[in-house]
Amino acid sequence: MKRSVLTRYRVMAYVTAVMLLVLCVSMVFKYGFDKGADITFVISQVHGLLYIIYLIFAFDLGAKAKWPVGKLLWILLSGTIPTAAFFVERKVVRETEPLIQDRVPAGAKARA
Repeated sequence: MKRSVLTRYRVMAYVTAVMLLVLCVSMVFKYGFDKGADITFVISQVHGLLYIIYLIFAFDLGAKAKWPVGKLLWILLSGTIPTAAFFVERKVVRETEPLIQDRVPAGAKARA
């Protein structure tokens, strides 16, 4: 598996988690203080789009890492639980790092 597959997943895990936290804060303002209904709508739409991209990248990583269905579902759902994606991402990185096969061209180590 290439490192780029893991990197794409990691970026989207963080972006999705941050956007979900922003969405939660905006929902508190919308329903708790009756402020920011328009911005909450925009944030929810952006988070939804980013979550779809997260699902695609997480599924791609899971397919390449040959995860069982239960594990894949948990990782896919972690983007819907505030702060869960931060913890799940760290665990996924630890488990998939050994599967990374970086191809270093011959002689590249000598130049570095």
